[in-house]
Amino acid sequence: MTPSPNAASPAIAVVIPCYRSGELALDVVRRIGPEVGWIFVVDDCCPVQTGQTVQAHSTDPRVTVLFHSENQGVGGAVITGYIAAMKAGASVIVKLDGDGQMAPERIPQLCSPILSGQADYVKGNRFHIAGGVAAMPPLRLIGNVALSFITKASSGYWQLFDPTNGYTAIHTRVLAELDTDKIAKRYFFESDMLFRLNLLRAVVSEMPMKAAYDGEPSSLSPAKVIAPFLKGNTRNFFKRVLYRYFVSDFSLASLELLCAMPLLAFGILYGAEHLLSNRFSGGVASAGTVMASALPIILGFQLLLSWLNYDVSSQPTQALHPQLPPLTDAAQQEAQRPQAPH
Repeated sequence: MTPSPNAASPAIAVVIPCYRSGELALDVVRRIGPEVGWIFVVDDCCPVQTGQTVQAHSTDPRVTVLFHSENQGVGGAVITGYIAAMKAGASVIVKLDGDGQMAPERIPQLCSPILSGQADYVKGNRFHIAGGVAAMPPLRLIGNVALSFITKASSGYWQLFDPTNGYTAIHTRVLAELDTDKIAKRYFFESDMLFRLNLLRAVVSEMPMKAAYDGEPSSLSPAKVIAPFLKGNTRNFFKRVLYRYFVSDFSLASLELLCAMPLLAFGILYGAEHLLSNRFSGGVASAGTVMASALPIILGFQLLLSWLNYDVSSQPTQALHPQLPPLTDAAQQEAQRPQAPH
């Protein structure tokens, strides 16, 4: 049974996906302030029975524990919580990990840009202050930097400093525009969310936060996820470029990209062919051959840089959710809506 919302602020719900969190999740629940109306703890087939622990020891009337009979990954657990929060009638949904690495005390600051109509989705930013990541293990820091860069490219949110951060808040009107069945269910969830939000032209902002690593267990190994993340982000990059520049819009940047690719391909292939031919024959490339290869490469590279500058500077600036109609009861029950491109 879903608890009644907190009378002080029924707009905010918190979703806590749990896997191997154990009693740490209890401390996270205790630290959530009165600004939150609902707390959904999602036990993702946890081997240490986090859900049962919360049920047995938490007396907070806002708490509802949801269980997965099979492990669905962090994305699957969050989506289960999202749907429950939408059905309950929340306006903003916060995703908070159950391991204590994200401060529940910062929920008001995280939700503020959404509640004020300035943003549709807000993420924590651990890199706001250089010294703030001093406690982060070196391997994890390197992995996060690499994952952050490729996520920026695939999502189009180049201004984000910490795009893989899992401390997030989203407006339910925007969430209802996404097809939750097509969002990645495991660790690629955060990156895939950004990709799909960019297709909607949703405004994403960040909240400065400190990284907290005090030895809590983590099942995420950056070294192991680099390859699948690279594959997923590469796929999303090409999908985003195709939709953004050739389906939903066609601009000067689209022409620059159309011209840059064949020029670069021709210059590289033409130059490589003559380089190999001269190497085997012992000849020397003429000035004309060199120019015929170099000029298309130079022009193509300049056009590509011009397109990239446009892509970096064309961030969404007007929040989407104030323009969307309030969710109807039917929309809350269904808790998902189809997204235009996939």
